[in-house]
Amino acid sequence: MAGFAVDPAFAAGSVFVADGDLCQVRLQDDARFPWLILIPRVAGAVELDDLSEADRIRLMTEIVAAGDRVRALGDASGRPVEKLNVAAIGNVTAQLHVHIVGRRRDDGLWPDPVWGRGPALPYGDRLAQAVAWVAAA
Repeated sequence: MAGFAVDPAFAAGSVFVADGDLCQVRLQDDARFPWLILIPRVAGAVELDDLSEADRIRLMTEIVAAGDRVRALGDASGRPVEKLNVAAIGNVTAQLHVHIVGRRRDDGLWPDPVWGRGPALPYGDRLAQAVAWVAAA
């Protein structure tokens, strides 16, 4: 979509998985949590109301689909996700984006939020496999 570019902060901590109808789908490179980021490919979008009504509907559809992917990915040990956290915070990176994070009651940070908590555990050699798994789900 014309004029769209991913904020460099996303490129530093996540990897491209696929493009949906509206959003770029990225996998957060933190194996502690199955974690996708949806970034609407709309130049200058910061808030949900920067999207047209039709794009807000498409975003919600893509959020639900991303939740299915997160559940399919499971946690680093392959255990199922117990709870999905969905958030569009944007305090650090203003570009409109939505986090879809799979959580478990025993994930080490439960019930606290995951943002900015502890060092990320990169997927390392398993990154390509995780990306392929999410893209295929």
